[in-house]
Amino acid sequence: MPAHLIALACVAGLAFANVLRLHAPFWAGAVAVAASLVVPRPVWRVALVVAVAAWWWGSVRLDELDRSVLAAQVGTAGRGVAVTTAEARAGLYDQKQFARLERYDGRTLDERVELELPLGRSPPQGAVLSLLAVVRAPRGPSNGFDEATWLRRQGVHVVLQVDAWRVVGRRGGLGGLADRLRAWLRRASSPGLTGERRALVEGVLLGDENGLSDNLKQAFRRSGLYHLLAVSGQNVVLLAGGVLVAAAAFGARRSVGHLAALGAIAAYVLAVGPQPSVIRAAVSGAAVSVAWLLGRLKDAWQVLLLAAVVLLAWNPYTVYDAGFQLSFVAVLAIFLLGGPFTRALEGYPLPGRFRPIIGVSAACTLATAPLLWLQFGQVPLLGVVANALVELAVGPLLGLAFVAAVVDPVSPALASLLAYANGWVAAYIVACARAVAAVPGAQVSGRAAALAATAASLLALVAFRRARTATG
Repeated sequence: MPAHLIALACVAGLAFANVLRLHAPFWAGAVAVAASLVVPRPVWRVALVVAVAAWWWGSVRLDELDRSVLAAQVGTAGRGVAVTTAEARAGLYDQKQFARLERYDGRTLDERVELELPLGRSPPQGAVLSLLAVVRAPRGPSNGFDEATWLRRQGVHVVLQVDAWRVVGRRGGLGGLADRLRAWLRRASSPGLTGERRALVEGVLLGDENGLSDNLKQAFRRSGLYHLLAVSGQNVVLLAGGVLVAAAAFGARRSVGHLAALGAIAAYVLAVGPQPSVIRAAVSGAAVSVAWLLGRLKDAWQVLLLAAVVLLAWNPYTVYDAGFQLSFVAVLAIFLLGGPFTRALEGYPLPGRFRPIIGVSAACTLATAPLLWLQFGQVPLLGVVANALVELAVGPLLGLAFVAAVVDPVSPALASLLAYANGWVAAYIVACARAVAAVPGAQVSGRAAALAATAASLLALVAFRRARTATG
């Protein structure tokens, strides 16, 4: 379809800016015109023009992300004012926290930085800090991780090694609203819960894994359930669906329900932050609601491409992000292989409700195995089993967390009761993760992981060809 071709051309142009940058608008226009004259079909001409325009825009965005005033200040010490834009991430020896530096050594600026703080107390997200710090360059490749490249792709070029800091205010505007929404959702979604149960609810709901122990994080990795700790499309779908059901229960018109769903999706994105998986799901959910409001049919492929365009237009470096790659590959696997895998399970002694769960989980596991090997050097072998065990529990966990957050301002006692029930759901998911992770060979690395990734690719290719043959 023409719309799909144009969207795909836009994605290709934005991604290609990472390979070669096109800076001058004049030359971008000249290339687009010259290319369009060679192509006979009008729709291909439009696609080429869009691809070149996206190539130029991607180049502009990359230049902006690569610009740094503080890079020339490496090695200097000074006082500054910074606003924390995320929660601190605790490591073995220090804490890391993203911030935006507004003043440094008497100069006014606006640059993203990473703060390096001592272990212990950390500033809350959205805090305005007065700090004394040393500007240093990020670390290069070490133990398979290149901090400098990872930070550069997020527009961060220096690390501030903080010697002293104090909170002098809170940010306002849209960022301040996001901070308040996140704090409310964290507090009201699990009142009364503590320990692992609260940490898991916050991890699944907000994508915040800081409360989980290292052993439990490793169990989620080995079992193939680590994706639950990154906010996914399931969260957005459940939220939007719950809003639509609530609107219908109160007798509101369906158009009002879709407008309320759009508002809920926007608020949730603000609360959890711009993670690739949640942006993809948010764009998809918003596009469906807008399509319904406009009376147009939704197209899953077009919505997926639209989400890719939004993410890459803001930051073309996102194409390298593991979350972006895994999220989109998993969705592609569901589109292409989910149905064939589910149909292949017909005739086996399985409850009908479990067939799509196992089929979709198998499709996603096969499709993402090569990426997991390339990005992390590890492949979980029992992901299908683990996901089949917990799939029916993830929806209730999210649903109870959302309902508790809504109920808490009106009836704290009822919210605590819902959170108590949710704690048992969280305990079940934790038990499944640990049980599967304890199986010998649950996760492989090195040559075994490479072999598993190759086998998964071949199986996915065979399944795709069989599906094409069956439908053709």
